[in-house]
Amino acid sequence: MIDTHCHLTFEPLAADVPAVIERSRAAGVMGWITVGTSLEDSRRAIELAGLYENMYAAIGIHPHEAKDADAAALAELKHLAQQDKVVAIGETGLDFHYNFSKQPDQRRVFAAHLEIARELGLPVVVHSRNAFDETVEILDRSGGGLKGVVFHCFSGSVEQAKQLLDRGYYLSFTGVVTFKNAEATREAVKVVPLDRLMVETDAPYMSPEPVRKQKPNEPALMVHTAKLLADLKGVNPETLSQATTRNAVEFFGLPGVSRAV
Repeated sequence: MIDTHCHLTFEPLAADVPAVIERSRAAGVMGWITVGTSLEDSRRAIELAGLYENMYAAIGIHPHEAKDADAAALAELKHLAQQDKVVAIGETGLDFHYNFSKQPDQRRVFAAHLEIARELGLPVVVHSRNAFDETVEILDRSGGGLKGVVFHCFSGSVEQAKQLLDRGYYLSFTGVVTFKNAEATREAVKVVPLDRLMVETDAPYMSPEPVRKQKPNEPALMVHTAKLLADLKGVNPETLSQATTRNAVEFFGLPGVSRAV
């Protein structure tokens, strides 16, 4: 399997990446996309990805940091996105739950990320919290032409899932889907075709049941999320693993992982 969204540059994972990778491989998670959330974090993600086979970077300025994303920062992001092993723009989007950056700044920076992704032919990793309609509206207004869009850590409704599927987008699920209060998200999983489904940890956050108390979360624990997804889709774990790995390889264009699988 491939963990399509983790933050291996975040502490405490960053303090011992070799051990994290070793445990991940032992669990059958053989590829990783480590995701940047600021310019500095994106630089670290690119550097880390360069050290490991089957590790890649997605880079972006998180909506929390949008207030600091001026024209120079966005130009630097575009430059970084042309480095080796960068396979996506993001995470980017809108977060109206915390509003650490003002909403107009979030909208501006999200739209700028979409333009960079379009110009460079890269897919987009979208963060959307308490802003589903607004996020979709900006994507619709962007005019298309994006290589691909995935809503990471999807925890919305069946109706929202259908809206994204109708637009050709992918949905990626974290350990949240295993939480007791996530029945609506589990129902949403059932309407997502296997060829539009991805799985991630968002590590070091959101450890899945039955290891929810284990902190930090890490790629090795993704197997619990994958098992539940397989049950919800009515397939065996191997089928789920093959499908989600194939989706990740195709969506992100991962030649190294493609050879491995």
